[in-house]
Amino acid sequence: MNKTITLLGSTGSIGTQSLDVCRMQGYSLFGLAAHSSVDKLLEQIREFHPRYVAVVDPDAFRKMEGELAGQPDAPTLLQGPDGLRELAAMEGPDVVLNAVVGIAGLDASLAAIESGHDLALANKESLVTGGHLVTDAVKQHGVHLLPVDSEHSAIFQCLQDAHSAKTLEKILLTASGGPFFGMTTEELRSKTKADALRHPNWNMGAKITIDSATLMNKGLELIEAAWLFGLPEDKIQIVVQRESIIHSAVQFADHSIIAQLGVPDMRIPIQYALTWPERLPSPVPELDFAALTKLSIATADEETFRCLAACKKAISKGGLAPCAANGANEAAVAHFLRDEIGFLDIGRLVEGIVDSESFGGDYTLADVHECDRMARAYVEAHI
Repeated sequence: MNKTITLLGSTGSIGTQSLDVCRMQGYSLFGLAAHSSVDKLLEQIREFHPRYVAVVDPDAFRKMEGELAGQPDAPTLLQGPDGLRELAAMEGPDVVLNAVVGIAGLDASLAAIESGHDLALANKESLVTGGHLVTDAVKQHGVHLLPVDSEHSAIFQCLQDAHSAKTLEKILLTASGGPFFGMTTEELRSKTKADALRHPNWNMGAKITIDSATLMNKGLELIEAAWLFGLPEDKIQIVVQRESIIHSAVQFADHSIIAQLGVPDMRIPIQYALTWPERLPSPVPELDFAALTKLSIATADEETFRCLAACKKAISKGGLAPCAANGANEAAVAHFLRDEIGFLDIGRLVEGIVDSESFGGDYTLADVHECDRMARAYVEAHI
């Protein structure tokens, strides 16, 4: 069945792979949104002919205006964060896929949900920073929240038997371990941006690749899983699966474990979010068991990788603590990518903000943004 999609974050790694899926399935694009990659966005406009396009960065918006001026079939342009939210809320698509990076995606997620759209969520920060806001909105508006992260999609797929899902006892959340698996704190001290960006299995954007190297990404995914599947953090076990073949697993009351396996290709979980509850042929090659020589399992080292320990502490504290951890991490990673701080400083700063206050209690969307601002200010003050 043909579907119409609004894709937020269309020029990033998840966005371009989402377009591979749309291309294969023949899905229409109602809207596209990007931060500043005008040239790539223009190519997407020429191929998919969306009705609306949002460009967040002001300079990029002006460039896009110039590029599209005078074209009779040009899409309607929307500007800035307000334009992103407006596009997310527009009537027209069957599904809104949010692949925006960072807390910038939260407002758009809420706008899509509150407008009655099913949301395919690749923006993990929506749940990390505003967990109860998002889950409460999903219940209130009766929409589906469809996970796109490979690990959460795997868990979601393993829980499709609704009867068994009632007895969910434990989540086994897998991690690749990143490029620095097995290293000591002293070995990590000298690691550079170039070292951290060499992920062994996945092709991702710079920010998420650094998060994988620090294991911050797994900490954020633990928080996200707690909101998505309703289990406390002590029922979510992180295990390192170096080959990235087992994407995650679930354990039921009888201690049976069901896992989802596949080649490490994001187009599998992206497609399942868009085609759910159906499964369709995909652009991804099949997993060749004859060539599969081993599946290794190890324990995640949160003593060395302090970002993971900080995220566990944050979800245990509750309230805005996960938001603070996320904001500090986003700021610290930006400094690391500019070669302004060392690799271990990222974990130091994230753990520092989590330990600095209690952060407990209920919160509003305005509180989330204020906490994010405060966390970034903490990083600037403690570099």
